[in-house]
Amino acid sequence: MSSPKITVTVIAALIAAAACNAQSTAETQGDDPMTKKIEVYSVEEGRMIETEPVTKTDQEWREILTPEQYEITRKQGTERAYTGALWDNKDEGVYRCVACGNDLFLSSTKYESGTGWPSFFEPVNGSNIGTEVDRKLWMVRTEVHCSRCGAHLGHVFEDGPKPTGLRYCLNSAALEFEPMDVDGK
Repeated sequence: MSSPKITVTVIAALIAAAACNAQSTAETQGDDPMTKKIEVYSVEEGRMIETEPVTKTDQEWREILTPEQYEITRKQGTERAYTGALWDNKDEGVYRCVACGNDLFLSSTKYESGTGWPSFFEPVNGSNIGTEVDRKLWMVRTEVHCSRCGAHLGHVFEDGPKPTGLRYCLNSAALEFEPMDVDGK
């Protein structure tokens, strides 16, 4: 019968060997998270494209974003209602992530929700955004973030108009707007 000390040592060695093998396999198969590609929808190209996730240090984000953009996109802040530059924008075009330029929403899906924030009923494609449960401020909400860089955009609620019944309630400071035909031209 082997001693418990030897058994633990053998198990630890097996786990370490398996981890090294998994890392080696990931490196040879191109699964390195730093070079992993994601697919998002490009409005200009009218199709799914392969791109790299955008990752930056906190200092790099501070250098490229205004203080308000940084507070909202990187620290999950919220601008005051009716103060954002895009809450009442009625021009045709595409709304992109201010941090990485990822296409997020079309003007054809924007509507007046009465909340004082830009509101949309549908993203350009589900792959361009991500969601997760947000339990801050003593409530449960669904946070919306950019799938390419993780920027906090706002929240989504189930009180929107047809056809989706969703209200993506976003911060203007998390968005940049590019005028264009709704067809993406």
